[in-house]
Amino acid sequence: MKLKDRSAIVTGGASGIGKAIALEFAKEGANIVIADLNLEEAKMTASQIVQSGGESLPVKVDVSSRKEVKEMVQKVVEKFSRIDILVNNAGISVIVPFLETTDETWEKTLNINLAGTFFCCQEVLPHMIKQKKGKIINMSSQSGKQANSCYAAYCASKFGIIGLTQSLALEFAPFGINVNAVCPGVVFTPMWDSQIEPYAKKYNIKPTEVKKYLISKIPLGRLATPEDVAKVALFLASADSDYLTGQALNVSGGAILG
Repeated sequence: MKLKDRSAIVTGGASGIGKAIALEFAKEGANIVIADLNLEEAKMTASQIVQSGGESLPVKVDVSSRKEVKEMVQKVVEKFSRIDILVNNAGISVIVPFLETTDETWEKTLNINLAGTFFCCQEVLPHMIKQKKGKIINMSSQSGKQANSCYAAYCASKFGIIGLTQSLALEFAPFGINVNAVCPGVVFTPMWDSQIEPYAKKYNIKPTEVKKYLISKIPLGRLATPEDVAKVALFLASADSDYLTGQALNVSGGAILG
């Protein structure tokens, strides 16, 4: 098992990509903390892990709150004594023309996606420094490398995550800590449900045509699955990636290169 007896925090781990990562890590022997705003779904995912013979702790947390993140980290240390892996996966996305972007939308997107990653890293890193080892995986996006119109807040947050990742990778390499990012392409998770209509409107197509339109832009000819992303996260969490840091790996089927 690649992660036997490791303790991993997965924010936004109750559903979608986060859930797939949590389940993948659990299969490889990790103790999993499901840190999510939706406690009931977090409990369900944790129960699934326990029923499969693993160990899991569901914790309700709003990653945009420093106080809640600090409390979550304390619970993890009390339960598992150490933190080996942090996956900053919690995030939101919204499609809205720039001139219609409200202060509330801008602040909420940056606070959850970017500040949430900052808070989690800052609270977890002291524990990893003591251990002289750790793996941090930050969830960016293909929109963190290639901007799209009507995604100003989202792109700003995801570009920011890559910059944060690179800075932390350099600063904490002397402590044996690897910090990398993952840049998924389009993954139809529950987060996409609210985006179908505005996406169709943006490109003047029918909502039923959105998936076909998106697939037409992907060289490998299909959308990404949560499991596609989870396998890359597993690589970054395991010893297989010990000589990799400061990188942002694309999982986009060739939709973006470089």
